[in-house]
Amino acid sequence: MHVVVTLSTAEEHPWMALFRAALPGARVDRREPGQSVDANESRADYVVMAEPCRTVFDAQPAPKAVFTASAGVAHLFRLPNLPVGVPLVRIEDAGMAQPMSRYVLAAALRFALHFDRYAQMQREARWEQLRECAPGTLRTGVLGLGIIGSAVARTLAAQGFAVRGFAQSHKEIAGVVCYAGAHRFDAFLSGVEFLVNVLPVTPATKGLLDARAFALLAPGAHVVNIGRGVTLVDADLLAALDSGQVSGATLDVFGEEPLPPEHRYWHHPRVVVTPHVSGLTVPEEAVAQIAAKITRFERGEAVTGIVDMQRGY
Repeated sequence: MHVVVTLSTAEEHPWMALFRAALPGARVDRREPGQSVDANESRADYVVMAEPCRTVFDAQPAPKAVFTASAGVAHLFRLPNLPVGVPLVRIEDAGMAQPMSRYVLAAALRFALHFDRYAQMQREARWEQLRECAPGTLRTGVLGLGIIGSAVARTLAAQGFAVRGFAQSHKEIAGVVCYAGAHRFDAFLSGVEFLVNVLPVTPATKGLLDARAFALLAPGAHVVNIGRGVTLVDADLLAALDSGQVSGATLDVFGEEPLPPEHRYWHHPRVVVTPHVSGLTVPEEAVAQIAAKITRFERGEAVTGIVDMQRGY
């Protein structure tokens, strides 16, 4: 069995050693993301896209399956040479659910305890005591209830927050009021005071959080984005922040990354920017998951995480 992993020299350690240890009977080769195509390059049974590579499918046009070392797959859909009819398999959690849940919980507690407002008061040398928002009274919404979104919702509910969640299909999560289907989207957003986006990129989710969506939130709501940057319309969020309809935002993902130095988010007093760190992939867990799925493919067994090409996730 031959496995090709697209990975730069700088990122070779520890990924390649982990893949070779997890697939001891296989030939595992690394392909530099910018590497040109060699007509004599041997064909791979499986391709693992650990880093984006525009040439890999020119050299490997017909693998049995393509794996991505991330939960998102939108970058693969942009490739003109993505093989048609080949299963595309995404990472399912791989250690990201817990740190992403902690990231959101930290933001929720910061909002409930008014830490951002106190920071502004400090800059103004103003002494004023604010009453804490009890978690049970804070209407909290989690947009997207996949593996990670469900973990986020459960974490918030366990801390006593009044949590509602939204997904395209029906979900049942203890302590969470679940909404399903596009016809319930407005009802889900209505009156939410702390909104968390965990949605993937699809034609249906791109630009979903716009001026109309922000207007449905409770005045002074806080928005957290750990899903994908293009789900949120930047100009509309900035307008909502400037008007006070949204009192603050914690943003970890952006339509363009790295975030350009001239972007208003960097210097907006009501925005916290983090550089896409809420859910860094854990190499050991990602490799173990990918290797296990490759083994199942070889045995002809069912594999989870296969992307629905129509839905985009």
